[in-house]
Amino acid sequence: MWSGFFQRGGAWVLAQSVLVPVVLVLAILLPGDWGGSWPRVAGGLLGVLGAFFGLAGVAVLGRNRSAFPKPRPGSHLVRHGIYARVRHPLYTSGLMLTFGWALWWQSGLALLAAGGLILFIRAKVRREEEWLREQFPEYPEYARRVPAFLPRIRRCGRTE
Repeated sequence: MWSGFFQRGGAWVLAQSVLVPVVLVLAILLPGDWGGSWPRVAGGLLGVLGAFFGLAGVAVLGRNRSAFPKPRPGSHLVRHGIYARVRHPLYTSGLMLTFGWALWWQSGLALLAAGGLILFIRAKVRREEEWLREQFPEYPEYARRVPAFLPRIRRCGRTE
């Protein structure tokens, strides 16, 4: 049982299961007072955006959704919905939510921990994308076309 867990990337799941609650708990235990309402407004906006990315990603993934970074055998590469705009909306969601939480509580230490989470997620994504390239021959072309975390913003009036 454990060998399959680790072969599918279970160590990444365990580490993330520790790191995210660290951000959440630090914010509650060590809140700040930065003055003004801007941190709560920014945190709230990040929370709403994070929820959007997460819900949009879950809605499209269906049976392909997994806690593990290694895709299931027999799954298919999802490239529609939010996945037509970003390759990793669930990671984007998690990062936005943790940063939003840290800002809401105005916790400098939680914000620092959320920054560390970015480094972890980037490393996890590198490994996940190796597995995606192995399983899906079309993944390299998809990765060239679609940004990893944030959609490209086009200027108004620009024609392509």
